[in-house]
Amino acid sequence: MVDLIYSEESYQIIGACFEVHRNLGPGFLEAVYTEALMWEFEERDIPYEKNRELSIEYKGKLLSKKYYADFVCYDKIIIELKAIDTLTQENISQVLNYLKATKMRLGILANFGEQKFHSRRIIL
Repeated sequence: MVDLIYSEESYQIIGACFEVHRNLGPGFLEAVYTEALMWEFEERDIPYEKNRELSIEYKGKLLSKKYYADFVCYDKIIIELKAIDTLTQENISQVLNYLKATKMRLGILANFGEQKFHSRRIIL
């Protein structure tokens, strides 16, 4: 059996996402899911930071271009929300870029736009 990185924390995060999708279903804008997920994180005592600025370093210098993660939970897991028909390679690449920029190891890509909630764990 393979040990998953941050398994307990990611289980809590994905559970909160499932609860939001179970209550709202698909069809809302990403901003609606973001607000509902903030409430769910607070209810479950999941520490989070919304719209955390992610700096990019090049040869020891910080670049002026910044990324913004939808959430960073437990100060170590990036959460990127989508409300689209299906996840694409571009969505996955976005999370991979966030992980590379921060040197964090785990990202969760959560899509609320599908009839059945879909999430993907992305490990760097």
